[in-house]
Amino acid sequence: MIGDGWDGEPSLRPGEYEDSPPGSRRRVMVVTGTRAEFGLLRPVMDAVHRHPELELLVIASGAHLIPPADTFHEVKAAFPVADSVPMQKASDSTRLDDAEALGRGIARFARSLAGLRPDWVVVLGDRIEAFAAASAASVGGVAVAHIHGGDRAEGVADEAIRHAITKLAHLHLAATAQSAERIRRMGERPEFVHVVGSPAIDGLDDIAPLSDAEIESLCGGVPEAVFLMHPIGRHAEEEEAAASGVLAGLDGMRIVAFDPNHDPGRRGITHAIEGAAARGALRRVTHLPRPRFIGLLKRLAESGGVLVGNSSAGLIEAAALRLPAVDIGARQAGRERPPNVISCDAEAAHAVRRAVEKARGIDRTTLSHPYGDGHAGEHAAALLASTDPGTATLLRKRCTY
Repeated sequence: MIGDGWDGEPSLRPGEYEDSPPGSRRRVMVVTGTRAEFGLLRPVMDAVHRHPELELLVIASGAHLIPPADTFHEVKAAFPVADSVPMQKASDSTRLDDAEALGRGIARFARSLAGLRPDWVVVLGDRIEAFAAASAASVGGVAVAHIHGGDRAEGVADEAIRHAITKLAHLHLAATAQSAERIRRMGERPEFVHVVGSPAIDGLDDIAPLSDAEIESLCGGVPEAVFLMHPIGRHAEEEEAAASGVLAGLDGMRIVAFDPNHDPGRRGITHAIEGAAARGALRRVTHLPRPRFIGLLKRLAESGGVLVGNSSAGLIEAAALRLPAVDIGARQAGRERPPNVISCDAEAAHAVRRAVEKARGIDRTTLSHPYGDGHAGEHAAALLASTDPGTATLLRKRCTY
């Protein structure tokens, strides 16, 4: 295991870890690159850690290592970190910067694979950290398991990256039946495509709503809206204008606004949040650990509030919590939309106000979602244990049509 962080040099050298002896547990390398995706992966990591036939190797990469949040420490507090893979730099702000970071990530993941010698590499979703890990593993002959493949969501380059990871992956752990069917139609072998559900809804029932004291400390009272908006690859000025338009639509409400993720255009959204916070229009929160974030969403649902922005949390976690959500713009375009979601194409105050009113009028008593039974992590671990990662049928990719 490595120590407190990374120093720009590989933490592991080829051959440092010997091959697993016959009959030993399979090494499962789970890669996490962001705060939000770590929250989704934790149930999978927990299930792998508990499984008697599996050994968990956690890799912290990408945005976890970027200040000021330094969420690497959150990962390390939960699990031993086998290696850290730096990719992005705090000063990076363009899509070409992301392309350079991807190249650095592939090279560093290759070194990590050579040192740790995992049997499986597990990635989730569509970010460049997952793409870098899947690329290094697939080219290097290591079996890749992909969670949340087959979804549709435009994002920055999410649609292309997610489906590219599908073609690199060997075992597909889809969140919904629709996504699994899409993977099969991409030519993947049906016997390696499984619906496990979304780990985003695992354990939600075990998390309590934030207490009155916690809400008062965080928000100054129960919010009427939570704002969670990520960039979609535009110039910072365009992202700032879009975020400002959405926030104007929430004017007069008690708002909690979260900082966006580390994608190109982030600075524009943070500027909009900073400006609104300076005017006293909202409370800004840079980051909350997932249990507190879910606790906040539960209080929001109890009080008749609305989640507003373009995060997948509005379409997945919020759906499971029966929390109304307003989905702004095209970032989640194509993703399955449970009935808790109101779509708003225009990033303008008048359109947002209308969408919020519609969301508040949703009958929440009959809401449902397609994301499984809340045991996705356990289902994923069972498949990693029961599927032989060394068979030629699995490792030799072949289009089925």
